[in-house]
Amino acid sequence: MPVEHSGHQGGPCGKRVGEEGWRLGWSVPGMARREEQAEGDNHLSLAGNERRPALVASLGTLGLWLQQDMADSAQAQKLVYLVTGGCGFLGEHVVRMLLQQEPRLRELRIFDLHLGPWLEELKTGPVQVTAIQGDVTQAHEVAAAVAGAHVVIHTAGLVDVFGKASPETIHEVNVQGTKNVIEACVQTGTQFLVYTSSMEVVGPNIKGHPFYRGNEDTPYEAVHRHPYPSSKARAEQLVLEANGRKVRGGLPLVTCALRPTGIYGEGHQIMRDIYYQGLRLGGRLFRAIPASVEHGRVYVGNVAWMHVLVARELQQRPALMGGQVYFCYDKSPYKSYEDFNMEFLGPCGLRLVGTRPLLPYWLLMLLAALNALLQWLLRPLLLYAPLLNPYTLAMANTTFTVSTNKAQRHFGYEPLFSWEESRTRTIRWMQAMDSSAQ
Repeated sequence: MPVEHSGHQGGPCGKRVGEEGWRLGWSVPGMARREEQAEGDNHLSLAGNERRPALVASLGTLGLWLQQDMADSAQAQKLVYLVTGGCGFLGEHVVRMLLQQEPRLRELRIFDLHLGPWLEELKTGPVQVTAIQGDVTQAHEVAAAVAGAHVVIHTAGLVDVFGKASPETIHEVNVQGTKNVIEACVQTGTQFLVYTSSMEVVGPNIKGHPFYRGNEDTPYEAVHRHPYPSSKARAEQLVLEANGRKVRGGLPLVTCALRPTGIYGEGHQIMRDIYYQGLRLGGRLFRAIPASVEHGRVYVGNVAWMHVLVARELQQRPALMGGQVYFCYDKSPYKSYEDFNMEFLGPCGLRLVGTRPLLPYWLLMLLAALNALLQWLLRPLLLYAPLLNPYTLAMANTTFTVSTNKAQRHFGYEPLFSWEESRTRTIRWMQAMDSSAQ
């Protein structure tokens, strides 16, 4: 019984600025030449000598506007972005989306503990791509990567609900790593920070309370006992509390956090694991969760797009967006985890057995508790990290769906990829994965 979690053409506004600067650049020099000619001939052909002071004043004002526009355009082409965790599942999509959709980008820094070979193909484009191998738990490495960046998108984190890592390690990466990023921004003068949080900061809680079409203001009892949601809740709190702190140079730090629901799409390791598990079971998966339990899911490309859009708009609307949280969602259908996964696994030859759970809930609870006990007993000897444990069982059995327009109201978010395109892209990835495995 697996559970997955978070890990049209856009960007026209930057293009319009460039086009406006282009038009001014061609019109003003001609006017300036006419003014110089008038000075030499001691007359003005446009409006007579009596209007010359007003014309000169107008041209002077226009010249100032042009200088400001050119300065803004020059600055717009010199932005440096840093993406922490840039080689992770979400991080890679954010990196590629920035290169496609952010025209103001001059340098893109990718900071990760493990650098992927695919980075080499990005270094031939017009944007300088700088790969930095480093650890977010090491403050000096983070500070060196942040220095000189205008915007930091902090996606680095340890997503672990299966018990592969110790609680201490999860806290060190997710909480201390986030502290290091915040302090690096303050020390180096980086003003804008976008943090990848998680829906699990809110829930589902361990009591099984449903969250049905909720938004960022919907009351909900967030009860955290598992190390992962606890660490993400604390890290998000740190990011939001840091909003308004003075960075080096005296400007305020502007922060916000995005809370993706369960992410799916190309490169998703858990989806890959479920697929191969089904192949081992003869192309079958067995229903463990009632179909009536709904979850909100979001395509990784739309999560990446929201990060890029927030990073851009945060610079334009700091008073509105600073210190805010936004659920990260799209128009993917609300379904149970198992039924949603079959949208992709079905076309790849797998089938879900049973219209109702094959095992009663009490037995699943017993198996989950037994897995947790075995994990604790075996930890000194070997890693035992089953998909079913008390936390993942509670997650999968609790309805959690979001429906909010806050992101649309605050910064004009609309999904870049439709559900049909998101589904097609994910299926193609899985089919290609199947072909390469044969």
